[in-house]
Parts: sequence; structure tokens; C-alpha cells
Amino acid sequence: MKREFGLSIAAGLTAVLVAAGAQAAEIRVLNWNGYGTDLEWAVKAFEEKTGNSVVHDYFNSEQEMLTKLRTNPGAYDVVLINSAFTGQAEKEGLIQAIDTSGIANFADIAPNMATNPDLVPGGEVYGVAWTWGLTSFAINTDAVPTTPTSINVFWDEQYKGKIGWRDDALESVQFAALATGQDINDIKDLDAVKAKLAALMPQIKTFWSSENDWNQFMAAGDFVMAPYWSGSAARSIAKGLPVEFVVPDEGAIGWLDGLSIPTGSKNVDAARAFINYMIDPEFYVRWEAEGAPATANAKAAAALPDDSFNRTVLGNAEIVARVQFMQPVSEENRKAYLELWQELKANSQ
Repeated sequence: MKREFGLSIAAGLTAVLVAAGAQAAEIRVLNWNGYGTDLEWAVKAFEEKTGNSVVHDYFNSEQEMLTKLRTNPGAYDVVLINSAFTGQAEKEGLIQAIDTSGIANFADIAPNMATNPDLVPGGEVYGVAWTWGLTSFAINTDAVPTTPTSINVFWDEQYKGKIGWRDDALESVQFAALATGQDINDIKDLDAVKAKLAALMPQIKTFWSSENDWNQFMAAGDFVMAPYWSGSAARSIAKGLPVEFVVPDEGAIGWLDGLSIPTGSKNVDAARAFINYMIDPEFYVRWEAEGAPATANAKAAAALPDDSFNRTVLGNAEIVARVQFMQPVSEENRKAYLELWQELKANSQ
């Protein structure tokens, strides 16, 4: 399997590099820590087959990612961007249009994702659809033996002081919107959201900001449930943590991530080769076995085992029907959500 993986990837990469006339380069990638692009075995295989080296920098929020792009022009060659932020990055001139003609695996991306208007503003590709998944929540099955069916379990008195929460204004508001029966992309009653979050504050024991934080807090028993990402939950389960990912009756927040090339990149050809590698089915199937979000590559999805997480959970049509996919958020709303969240945190201290 490893030999076949290496040969298949090598052939695809060689075609991309030869067609582009690319030279070996240092590819600088900006991403979440531990999110696919920095897998040791994958980076090693890519470097051995292409001669390119890969270095990483990380962010803990989309706002931090945008700030790094703004303040470090030319510092990065590939950046992971949630589709809800791709349009903003394009409008600010932070990323450039991508010529996908030399990205062989682009042809296998599901059409609805390859042409997603948030990734392809104005008809030009600014983000190559890579992975998608859900933001919902996960429980410690040792502490919560019965799987909750409602997101309102976070407000259950028996879990007071046992809840973990991500310190993110937008995600918090969208969770509260789900809990109050609203559309996350068209919140009509922000007062109801605020009241719901105010009632949540006494329930929270600790805030988390990264997947590593989440795993450590869960393993230490610092919380028994917390919002989480589907791909991260798959990895936590693969590591042996007593975790179950839950999609409640109220639904979950759906997201689509794309790989973009920042403006000022001096290694565009190598960046395209790396993106091609990241969407290759051979890479994805091995990554999925270790815990990964769902792939945008239809060919890769079809190659997954029947019992894989992304077939049994994200491949379940009933579950997907309850998902509300994130759309771009206006600066006015983003500011309002941030002010609301900061006020609630300040008042809870």
C-alpha cells in the first residue's frame, strides 16, 4: 500500500511540476495546527518525490489568519481558508486567482464544491475545495452514557460547571441561534441569542482554542462535553479518547475549507503541486483512517471503507439534512456578535 501510494502520488506530482516548469522550492503553509497539511508522513512523501520542502505557520482563528496575511505579504505560499472568509480575503487582495489547469486532481472535486460561489467569486477560483465538515459537539461517553438528542443539553443543570466552550464569538452566536430555533445565516432575534448565551455562562468550566487543548481537557476530565469539529472528533476517537460526536435534532453548522495561494507568493507552481497532493485520493484515504474531515474529492470519498467515520456520519443523508452551512458574515454582524460575546464574558467574571 505504501509503495502504491508513493508511486501514484509521484506520478501526479511529476506531471504538475514538469508541466509548470517548476523548480524545487520551500513551500510556506499557513493552517490550523494538526490539520492535514503538516502530517509528518505526508510532508516527507511530498518532499521526497518533488524536492520541495514544506514549512508551517499556524493560526487559532480565522481572524488571526487574515491578520497574518495582511501583515506578512509574500510570507506564505498556501493558506487554508474557510469558504465563508474566502471572499473577504479576495476583496482585500490577500489571495490570488488559481490556475487549476495544472492541478490534475481538481477534476475529481465534487462539482457543487469545486464551483462553490464563495470559493469561486466572479467565476475565478480563489480557493480549491479541500475538506468539509460539521461544527457540532462531542461528549465523554464515560461521563454522559446516554447520547443527547438536543443541543439544549448544554443548559442542563446537571452539567453546570462541566461544559467546555470555544472562545469564539461567531461560533457561540451560531450555536445559540441553533438552540433558539433560528437560521445561523439570518438571525432575526439577537436578543434571544444573547439571553441564551447569558444562561450558558454559569455552565462553562473552561474555554478551549485548539484541537490539542480540547483533547487535553477532555482526557483530564475538565469537561464532559464541548463544541467540536467533526474531523477533530474523528481524530480524538482514533486516539482512543471516549468521545462520541453528536449532531442534535436542532442541526449543526456546516463548513467548507479551501486551499488558496496568497498574493505575493514566490512559489506559485510549487504551491499548486502541493494543493494537488492535498486533494489526491491516495493521500486522503490514508489521512481519513487517522481522523480527517470529509473530502471534497468525490473520487476519494468513494474509496473510503463502508465503516469509516465520514461514511457513517457525514455520509448519512438524514444527518446532512439537518446541517446549516455557513455563509459569509457581514462586518456589521461580525462586530455585533463580537461585542455581544465580549460583554457576556466580562459580566460573567
